[in-house]
Amino acid sequence: MLNIAESLYRWYGEPRPFALATVVGVEGSAPLPLGTSLAVDADGNAVGSISGGCVESAVYELCQRLLQDGGPAQRARFGYSDDDAFAVGLTCGGELDVLVQRIDPIAHPHLADALAAVADGRPAAVAQVVDGPEDLVGRMVCVDGAGTCPSDLPDALSRQVTAQARALLHAGRTALVESGGDAVTCPDRVSVLVHVHASRPRMLIFGAIDFAAALSRAGRFLGYRVTVCDARPVFTTRARFPHADEVVVDWPHRYLEQTPVDARTAVCVLTHDPKFDVPVLRQALALPVGYVGAMGSRRTHDHRMRLLREAGVSDRQLARLHSPIGLDLGARSPEETAISVVAEILATRHRTTGLPLSDLTGPIHAVPRPPKSEDPHMSLSQRMAKP
Repeated sequence: MLNIAESLYRWYGEPRPFALATVVGVEGSAPLPLGTSLAVDADGNAVGSISGGCVESAVYELCQRLLQDGGPAQRARFGYSDDDAFAVGLTCGGELDVLVQRIDPIAHPHLADALAAVADGRPAAVAQVVDGPEDLVGRMVCVDGAGTCPSDLPDALSRQVTAQARALLHAGRTALVESGGDAVTCPDRVSVLVHVHASRPRMLIFGAIDFAAALSRAGRFLGYRVTVCDARPVFTTRARFPHADEVVVDWPHRYLEQTPVDARTAVCVLTHDPKFDVPVLRQALALPVGYVGAMGSRRTHDHRMRLLREAGVSDRQLARLHSPIGLDLGARSPEETAISVVAEILATRHRTTGLPLSDLTGPIHAVPRPPKSEDPHMSLSQRMAKP
């Protein structure tokens, strides 16, 4: 639902009741992920999408019927139809479970805080019960970055769901979780979809070169909060990096010591100069960031690896380093190189192969989970090389 938070917040302000249809289950290939919503008000106005067009009409009718007739939240399943693929079925071959419920801003005021946070660009999460006892389905807990958590769930269950929502908000990930199932919280198991709107992930680019300008633009396009940092003030200027959110004149390793990072942070070292590379890579490889890449030729890479080992960086830490940076796309220009780098960042973040989809089988939107023994920070090339 947070994909349409600004519109819903506006409807809350009027106040305007609406029906909310949310993707709460996906099987096979589907165009949009869990938590994506479409909303319809009493005048027939619609915002959002849940399938990219395949089943919108059928869901729109369900929303209108629920607004007119009232009643509890209800689930519906939409799948591929061989007889008429464009009538109701998903032409991509997947199946969607959709929860439709009526939202009255006056009766459900707690949702307004989370919608306001998202509309204002602040992190927030909404935990929505999507399966379980009928009287609980559709109820919500809202958590914002400040820690407030208005809820319409029973107290014990609310505390458990709030803890799960906070953990997913910290991780920046929307997910389906299970709660209850005991005498303390709730006798019945309930499925809870935690919708997360996290702060923008960070991309830290070290090295004020032309490739950094192209990469900052690509990173900004993908939604990263981009910082370009270099110790040379003559090159490190706002005019050279207009797409960066921050342009910092400082030694890379010193800046990295002082700035906040998390598991979604991408660190890209483009200086290929040992006096910059080694200290900042030594620092980055010891941090719980999601991606560390370094630019340079294979000869530069081999030399840099020797220097990093001499500086005390372990083989396990070095296994996380993506160097030479980027995927093999034949990139030459700064712009092409930026595409190869962000492609590798995406493949690493989603733990996928980086191979052409035409060479693979199965759902194209599936996200493979690594084996339990696999290091989540292992480089893409190392995962592909495992037997």
